[in-house]
Amino acid sequence: MNKESTEKEIRQALIYTARTTAIIAFLFVACGTIFICTLFFNGQPDVVTAKTKQDVETGIAAVNVKSQVVPADAWKAPDENTIPADTKYGQMIRYGKELIAHTSKYFGPNGSIARITNGMNCQNCHLEGGTKLFGNNYAGFISSFPKMSGRSGKVEPASARIAECFNRSLAGKVPDESSKEIQAMLAYMKWLGTGVKKGEKVFGTGTEKLKYLDRAANVKHGAILYTSKCQSCHGANGEGILDEDKLTYVYPPLWGKHSYNDGAGMYRLSNFAGFVKNNMPYGARYGDAQLSDEEAWDLAAFVNSQPRPHKDQGKDYPDLLKKPFDAPYGPYADKFSENQHKYGPFAPIVTSEKQVKLTTK
Repeated sequence: MNKESTEKEIRQALIYTARTTAIIAFLFVACGTIFICTLFFNGQPDVVTAKTKQDVETGIAAVNVKSQVVPADAWKAPDENTIPADTKYGQMIRYGKELIAHTSKYFGPNGSIARITNGMNCQNCHLEGGTKLFGNNYAGFISSFPKMSGRSGKVEPASARIAECFNRSLAGKVPDESSKEIQAMLAYMKWLGTGVKKGEKVFGTGTEKLKYLDRAANVKHGAILYTSKCQSCHGANGEGILDEDKLTYVYPPLWGKHSYNDGAGMYRLSNFAGFVKNNMPYGARYGDAQLSDEEAWDLAAFVNSQPRPHKDQGKDYPDLLKKPFDAPYGPYADKFSENQHKYGPFAPIVTSEKQVKLTTK
């Protein structure tokens, strides 16, 4: 009897131990799961809240960024080792590159050659010295000139286009087109476009042409995006960040007196949205975009809704039929409002323009 009692007690002890072990194991797994979930979702409520805020305030839901593939034949800048060494032409090319990268050191508010611009550099818009894919590169620039300018109504040389950039994007005065500096810039651009023929279709030039929205670009949504994705570099008031030398900008101003004026190409929404899509926030590239098309349009709309220097454009586009659909200032050849020409929707304008051009041929 004592033996049976002992065996019974042993069995009960084993059962108790097994149950206790199972409970402890369950609690361990549960705690581990909670810990892992906490690590994985750390910070996610803020993101969800931000998206919900966007949805509530603007009625625009978050959109996934579609992947892009860089084709094998995409343009690539020539190797710098191909710049002629120890020759006058090679020196001009290198000087031109320096002027593109640090324009303000020579022509800015404290420029060493002339004080005629707002303080921005050419490469603030023509990224990486005009070599970046869909970053306003110079691949086909030289080969496309001379050409008819719809804006001036005249056939222009490449030097005139550079002068326009000084006047509009750099919101300054026009330099002497025959000067050593302008000729050096032209030499650099010619070298970059080595092998590109006139009229040749080169993938990656200019900015990407994004699909039109079926609505107007949303400035309010763009403001939310700017705060979360752009403000840390470009400032709460779009003022940018000056370099330590106080001569050039590390991150350029996006509005205000030191930014591009309202006659610049970046003030056209299609240009700026395409630029933003593949280059912003910092680190983005074609093939590795961080914004959806919709976000790029809205963000561009917010930036271009902010105050900036004014350029008299009364003589621009003498032939109104050649005026771009998103030129944000009248007069126009159609009856669409200035606001729609600036923010969209653009598809109705483009369709109307095509019909008008067909009837006037």
